[in-house]
Amino acid sequence: MSEFAAVTEDQALKDLVAARIQTGGRITFRDFMELALYHPLHGYYSSRRDKIGREGDYLTSPEVSPIFGALFGRQLHEVWGAMGRPAAFDLVELGAGTGALCRDILAWAQRSAPPFFDTLAYRIVEVSEEMVEQQRRALRAVQGALDKVAWQRELDPGSVDGCLLSNEFFDSFPVHRVLARGGRLLEVYVSWDGGRFVEEPDEPSTPAIDEYFRRLGLRPGEGCSAEVNLQAPDWMRRAGRALRRGFVVTFDYGYEAVELYAPWRHDGTLMAFYRHSPGSDPYARVGRQDLTSHVDFTSLIAAGREAGLEVAGLVTQSEFLSNLGISDALRPPVEGGPSLEEYYARRRAVTDLIDPAGLGRIRVLVQTKSVGDCRLAGLGGKPYDGRDREQGA
Repeated sequence: MSEFAAVTEDQALKDLVAARIQTGGRITFRDFMELALYHPLHGYYSSRRDKIGREGDYLTSPEVSPIFGALFGRQLHEVWGAMGRPAAFDLVELGAGTGALCRDILAWAQRSAPPFFDTLAYRIVEVSEEMVEQQRRALRAVQGALDKVAWQRELDPGSVDGCLLSNEFFDSFPVHRVLARGGRLLEVYVSWDGGRFVEEPDEPSTPAIDEYFRRLGLRPGEGCSAEVNLQAPDWMRRAGRALRRGFVVTFDYGYEAVELYAPWRHDGTLMAFYRHSPGSDPYARVGRQDLTSHVDFTSLIAAGREAGLEVAGLVTQSEFLSNLGISDALRPPVEGGPSLEEYYARRRAVTDLIDPAGLGRIRVLVQTKSVGDCRLAGLGGKPYDGRDREQGA
C-alpha cells in the first residue's frame, strides 16, 4: 500500500467492507456508515489519531474555548436552583468527546459555585475506550475532577435526577439514505464492483423508514435525497426513561422536520469531514474521515414526549449563549484584569461560538420532566445575573 493510501484511508477496513458485500451481498448505506465509523478495530472513532480539535478533522464548541463550558455551568447552576438545590445532582453526558466540556463545567463549578460542585455526580456514557482515555487526560487538569466522574456504557431507567446533556451526539449516528423517485421512497444500498463502492436504490430495508415519515406527515420532495436517523429517537426515548426528574439538554446541528425535508433540499445533509475540510463523498478515505448528518428535532421532540419529556424550548446556540451572558467576555481589559492578548483571544472565541453560519446555528433543545414551569436564562426566560451564585464567576 502506498504512503498516500495509508494516510487517506484504512485499506484493511475498505477490504473488510468489500469482502462482506462480496460474501453476503449489498448492504444498506446505514450499515456501511456504521462500519466506517464504529468498526471496533478500524472504524473512524476507534482510531487513535486526532479527530476533534484544531489538529483534528472538526471543531466542537468546547474545543473553541472554556467560555462554552463556563456558560453552560451557569445554566446548570440555575437548573439546580430550580430543582430546589438537591443534595445530590446527577449530570450525565452522552458521548463526551475529548472531555473538554466536562472539564470546563467542573472547573467553573469548583471556582464559582462550590456548594453546587459538591453535589455533582458526573457520569459519562461512552462506548469508545480510546475516547475514555482522552477524557481522563483532560480531567487531570482540574483538581478533584476525576473523583467526580464515572463512566458507563448504557443508560439505566430511572437513574438520573438532574440533567442529561449531549453535544453533537445524535448527528454522529449512522443513517439510512433515501431517495424520492416517481412518488416512491427508495433506500440507498452499497455494492462493490471490484474496484469501488457503488450505490443501488431499491425498496426500503425496513418498514420503520416509511413509518418514520408517516409519523411526520411529510416526505422528502420529488427528486430529493435525504437521511433517516432511526437511532436518534430511540436514544431520546432512553434518555426520557432514564430521567426521573430534571432536564435533557441537546446541542446539535439540525432542523425541525418541515425544514430538514423541505423540497428545495435536494441533496440531504450528509457530510464528510477531513482536516476541517468538508466533502460530499462518503466513500473517500474510508475509516479516516468523519461522516455526519443533521438531526430531525421534530422526531426527537416526539420521542421525548413518548417518554414523558416536555419541551421547554428550542433555540439556536447563538441565542442560548447570548442569553447566558457571553457578551461579558467582550468587556475591554482593565488594569489588573486579562491582558490585551487574552481579550482578543476571547473575542475570537465568542465570534466562533455564536457565528450564525457556523457553531452559532447549532440548535439547543431543552426538555423537562417533573419540574413544572421553569423559565431558564438560556431560553430567554431571564438574564443570568449571578444572584444564585455563591461566588463571582
